[in-house]
Amino acid sequence: MSERRAANIAVATRFYEALAAGDFDALAALHSDDIVFNLVGTTPVSGRWEGKAVCFGPIVADGVIGKLVAETIRFSREWRIMCADDDCVVGLMRGGGLATNGHEYLQTYCQIMTIRDGLIVELHEFFDTALVELALNDNPTAKGPSVPARPFQF
Repeated sequence: MSERRAANIAVATRFYEALAAGDFDALAALHSDDIVFNLVGTTPVSGRWEGKAVCFGPIVADGVIGKLVAETIRFSREWRIMCADDDCVVGLMRGGGLATNGHEYLQTYCQIMTIRDGLIVELHEFFDTALVELALNDNPTAKGPSVPARPFQF
C-alpha cells in the first residue's frame, strides 16, 4: 500500500470517528478551508457548496444538525471504508437521530472524499433524499418503509 493511500485511509477513519464521537470541531479540522461539498438530489441542502464556513454553517449546522434533537444525534453508528487510492476514499456510513418534527432520521450515506495534503478538499455525498425531505424539511413525500425488506450489509 502506498504511503499516500494509507494516509488517506487514516484521514477517512478520523472523519468517521469524529462523527461517531459527535466532535464537529475535529470533523471540520479534517476539511480544507476551501472544501467543496457536492450533495445529491434536489433538497434544500443538495447541490454544490463551497467553503468551510458555508459547508459547516448553513449546510451541516442548520440544514442537518439543527433539525435533529441534540441528545439523540449519533452519526457513524456503522461505517466502512469501501476503497481508497492515492487521491480518494469511498466510505459508507449509517447514523442520525430524532428529527425535531418527530420523524426518525436514520440515514445511510455514501461519501467519496478527495484528499490532498492530509485534508478533505472535496466531498461527494449520496443519501436518501426522501428521508431528508420527510424528517428534516417536514415535506412528506412518498417514501417507502424506514427499513427496506432487503437491506444491504455493511
